[in-house]
Amino acid sequence: MPRANLTQPVVVAAAADLADASGFDQVTVSAVARTLHVQAASLYNHVRDRAELLAGVHELALDELADRIGAAVAGRAGRDALVGLAEAQRIFAREHPGRWAALQQPAAPSTVASPGAGRVATLTMAVLRGYDVPEPELVHVTRFLGATVNGFLALERSGAYAHRRPEPEVSWQRTLTALDALIRAWPPADDEGTPR
Repeated sequence: MPRANLTQPVVVAAAADLADASGFDQVTVSAVARTLHVQAASLYNHVRDRAELLAGVHELALDELADRIGAAVAGRAGRDALVGLAEAQRIFAREHPGRWAALQQPAAPSTVASPGAGRVATLTMAVLRGYDVPEPELVHVTRFLGATVNGFLALERSGAYAHRRPEPEVSWQRTLTALDALIRAWPPADDEGTPR
């Protein structure tokens, strides 16, 4: 019989906290059970296996990130909204490294269809529509934006920028300025979808 205070959200939240504290790769059913002071068998009443547990962390991270992005872009447009979107991600990655690592994993079909994933996508598209990007180009701009922000954050987290001046913050601000300029000047595509 499952423990009365043990629920699927409690188990997933414990896994997310463990990911932040010890690293995403350290999240296993048995490790989460230890943090909850229960036997691993007790968790199988709430998650099928490690894959479902990790997918739950991914979905929780998407929900939390969507909340952060929503607050950061509310009432903003253009560069201000873009900066809000990027800063929300950077702060989330710093505060929740394990949850952020979950977001870098391939998403399960249920995660792709989750409300959090939908909200992050909708908020990102709303920011980009403020730039008058043509609808067919939105997917390309979204990928470019994600690659730029994720790439910068991954290199910053690895310490790659720690050995050279100026400080990474200066480069981050320059990156945001460049993103704004590049999205404003996004090249139109011809009828076959090739940039002109």
